[in-house]
Amino acid sequence: MAASTTLEPRVATLEDAMRELAFQSARTQEELARLSREMRDFKQEMSEFKDEMKDFKDETRREHRELNKKWGDMANRLGTIVEDLVVPSLPQIIEETLMERIDDLSVRRKRRLPNGRSKEFDAIAVTQSLVCLNSTKATLRSADVDQLVKEIEELREFFPDYRGVPVVGILATLAAEQSVVRYATKLGFLVLAVGDELMEVQNPAGFVPRRW
Repeated sequence: MAASTTLEPRVATLEDAMRELAFQSARTQEELARLSREMRDFKQEMSEFKDEMKDFKDETRREHRELNKKWGDMANRLGTIVEDLVVPSLPQIIEETLMERIDDLSVRRKRRLPNGRSKEFDAIAVTQSLVCLNSTKATLRSADVDQLVKEIEELREFFPDYRGVPVVGILATLAAEQSVVRYATKLGFLVLAVGDELMEVQNPAGFVPRRW
């Protein structure tokens, strides 16, 4: 009887310990479940937040592009596309595309020959080793691409100093049709059109302009 009496407290203590262990285990499971729910809710909120941010960025980009187009339309009506849209974009585009900095940039450069002939060029950007000739059209057509070939010849005629310097042709417009972009790319001309950051290059990635 003494041995049985001695075991009873131990059994009671063990049962209490097992109950406490079961309680703590259940509590731990509840905490893990709660944490899992919170993590799931957090991931869902983050996913929704990312979607909202993407929609916001897309909407901002659309509004920015639309604003630039409206600005371009206004500049077109005022006849100042070159000054308002093209020229501010040329330094960055030439540096990023041709890896050269502009040393001299002239807008609506006009030159008269001794025989009385005169010619105005929309924009001429001179770097250390290149001359970049820009021709800007409100609506760019294939005929304008062909015309730029002629303008490069005229550039060397009106500016003899450029005769021995490679020339890169740059066509700029408000919006460029892909068929015209492909044709201009085939001839080696850069094509610019209104984008998120004023004017943007429309040629395929990796395009290398021709040096005429």
